[in-house]
Amino acid sequence: MARYMLVIGNKAYSSWSLRPWLVLRQAAIAFDEVRIPLYQDGHEAKIARYTPAGRVPVLIDGDTTVWESLAICEYVADKHPDKKLWPADGAARAHARAISAEMHAGFAALRGNMSMNVRRSFPGCGMTPDVKTDIERIEAMWIDCLKRFRGPFLCGAFSIADAMYAPVATRFRTYGVTLSGAAQPYAEMLLALPAMQEWYAAARTEAEVLPQYEYPD
Repeated sequence: MARYMLVIGNKAYSSWSLRPWLVLRQAAIAFDEVRIPLYQDGHEAKIARYTPAGRVPVLIDGDTTVWESLAICEYVADKHPDKKLWPADGAARAHARAISAEMHAGFAALRGNMSMNVRRSFPGCGMTPDVKTDIERIEAMWIDCLKRFRGPFLCGAFSIADAMYAPVATRFRTYGVTLSGAAQPYAEMLLALPAMQEWYAAARTEAEVLPQYEYPD
């Protein structure tokens, strides 16, 4: 039995679940996975077994329970400093934390109009003026980071910041968003990671279809 248990939602739809899952996979940290399909079969009661917050993801480490994606990632980084989940350089680390927090708290238009759905393709759907503004900010941020820290990931080596933006890269693929400059190859590289391919493959095996995350054909 692994030290950690990570409780997640549907891999097809749960962007917040993907973030700590990817961090653990990229860092080669073993964990047991518990998947709770959302919005059906009493999912609230099932999640409540693990946290009173009532949301996934949740990390269980013995007597310690951590919820919220970014808090889980911070906890894992603290427990495994050898994995270097934040950049070693102080300025790069501060920058990585800032853009991670911006993702955690922001981009509501993008999240609301282009829900994560890794099994489908909806090119052109969901593009509102506010979504366009969010995309332009993310594109500019990625290009700046890749230039500032010289890649290949946002702040040099893979970090929590990349995991925070991985669901955004899936959205860009799903909704046919093409980026400029270095942002497009970065998104493609992120989606090509073996861990991301594993996530996509598992999502394709899920039977649940949640209408609120689907556009009509």
